[in-house]
Amino acid sequence: QVQVAESGGGLVQAGGSLRLSCAASGSILSINDMGWYRQAPGQQRELVARISSGGSTNYDDSVKGRFTISRDNAKNTVYLQMNNLKPEDTGVYYCKADVRSIWLVENQYWGQGTQVTVSS
Repeated sequence: QVQVAESGGGLVQAGGSLRLSCAASGSILSINDMGWYRQAPGQQRELVARISSGGSTNYDDSVKGRFTISRDNAKNTVYLQMNNLKPEDTGVYYCKADVRSIWLVENQYWGQGTQVTVSS
């Protein structure tokens, strides 16, 4: 089994910063892409940022220059540093990990989500 758990959400004023963390654990052989997605009320879940095992990144245009994704492969952990937060960044942030298990089975695993609320 594989578990994915996020932490670090909260309430912050516009212009503030938050750092999200996501750790994957369990029967993991390797992890390919890891990513952060967010879902605002009444909206579909959308990609915020993604990072490959080699460190290549891509971002949604709305967060470029403000958010930074990074990962620690030794810890199976991905981070999202969010600066200059805006009210439109509000939502539930989910972590996704593309995992190859020790049984060589590949699956996508999602965390339970962490709430980020940015007040104006």
